[in-house]
Amino acid sequence: MSTWTHRHILDLAAFSRDDFAMVLELAHRFRTMPLTGARKLPALQGRLVATLFFEPSTRTRSSFELAAKRLSADVQSFAAASSSLSKGESLLDTARTYVAMGADMLVVRHQNTSVPQQLAEALEAAGERTMVLNGGDGLHSHPSQGLLDLYTLAHHFDPSNASIAALQGKRLLIVGDILHSRVARSNLWALTACGVDVVLCGPPSLVPDAFAGFVDAPPPGQANDPVPQRGRVSVTRDLDAALADVDAVMTLRLQKERMSQHLLTDLDRYHRDFGLTHQRLQQCKATIPVLHPGPVNRGVEMSGALLDDTARCLVEEQVRNGIPVRMALLYLMAAAESPAEPSVVPSA
Repeated sequence: MSTWTHRHILDLAAFSRDDFAMVLELAHRFRTMPLTGARKLPALQGRLVATLFFEPSTRTRSSFELAAKRLSADVQSFAAASSSLSKGESLLDTARTYVAMGADMLVVRHQNTSVPQQLAEALEAAGERTMVLNGGDGLHSHPSQGLLDLYTLAHHFDPSNASIAALQGKRLLIVGDILHSRVARSNLWALTACGVDVVLCGPPSLVPDAFAGFVDAPPPGQANDPVPQRGRVSVTRDLDAALADVDAVMTLRLQKERMSQHLLTDLDRYHRDFGLTHQRLQQCKATIPVLHPGPVNRGVEMSGALLDDTARCLVEEQVRNGIPVRMALLYLMAAAESPAEPSVVPSA
């Protein structure tokens, strides 16, 4: 396995193809561990992982905590509602409190962009060795979700290996609220890095034409793109035409809590124009998989019948894959901090 170089994991725009390959390989090892006898590995024994979620979460938080526990780490969960934030404590002071308690890693989710990065920079400046993993920040990035979506697709196309090779040359359609979606942004960096062409579809208010150039320039804060040749990104308004020529489709939740304006007035019309149903998917060239990062608004992004069709809809598979992917991230970060540790990893 190549060398992992990221102390903090803040944005997939900084990942190279080798980085993505390492995460997929290790996640696949963790996923294929025997269900008995090796459910728990001692890889992070004695480490403390703190989950600092300043924004509500079910899947991401639970998945990270389960991932840490399966690597034998101690886990401390932060609850904003019952914290000293209500007494005026700053975010940095909250983070430093957990660092003082011995946290080796902070998984941070916040409704404002760049908070995880700011915390990482402040801790670095103070000489702290605690690592920060972005659990989702504002409209910016959701690295672990982008990686578990990547792994879910790779595993679907090649269950025995789930590598980048399984994704090269594929065409993915992402439908819905791209403008307010940090998941979409992370997926664009991840998928194009692995040779996937991405088609974005939705109304102009939610999918501006400018997104066609999202990965064209070097990522913010970097002189050069770590991926020399990416897949292409395009924008369309015609969902039915787009479905006829893709290998997979992902639909996104309408991010109503992040909309600064009333960009949609009629959810029924949105479902008619951009919602996924079994009938609409008949236009596809094959029985393509359907993904959604969750939670799903039934009858809006997709029909309830499609959501419940586990042979076609991979939502539960995405949740299942979140644990091994997040195990891989925690493991790689720990390995980068202490090359001699952790000492236990499942064999290929």
